[in-house]
Amino acid sequence: MAMVRIKKAVPLTGQRLRLTLTDGRTLERDVGPLLVGPVFDPIRNDPSLFQQVRVEHGTVVWPGGVDLCPDVLIWDGPPPPTRNTE
Repeated sequence: MAMVRIKKAVPLTGQRLRLTLTDGRTLERDVGPLLVGPVFDPIRNDPSLFQQVRVEHGTVVWPGGVDLCPDVLIWDGPPPPTRNTE
């Protein structure tokens, strides 16, 4: 089974993103609470910088290489455990 990753990210109002996943689902996430620490200060404080979000290697990235964990974005925390079907 392939890992689900982010295929497309569209910035919305505030600090929300609409994420299209590799499995075809679309999610909306408020990422504001995840933008913690000095590395996120510019993104958190400059809406025009937040709007520059793009997708690289299955997750969201902003200028300067600042990114968020795709599992947290997709699953709203760690991914569910996989089941062994044997």
